[in-house]
Amino acid sequence: MPYFVYKITPPINLEHLGTTESYREARALVRELRNRDAGSAVEQYRMIFAKQRAEAERLLSTPRDERVIGED
Repeated sequence: MPYFVYKITPPINLEHLGTTESYREARALVRELRNRDAGSAVEQYRMIFAKQRAEAERLLSTPRDERVIGED
């Protein structure tokens, strides 16, 4: 399965930047993009592992639940 790289701007606008077959290539691309835009706090660069582009976009656009640490 490929790795998809996206630029995310509020409120969840997804821009597909590339697709790679290996984790190392995707990680290097995301790090390069983050370093290039280090001053911008609005944009995020994310990579995601998915079967196809539609699944990747669905996963990225779905809000994640808050992480629970410990028990209440």
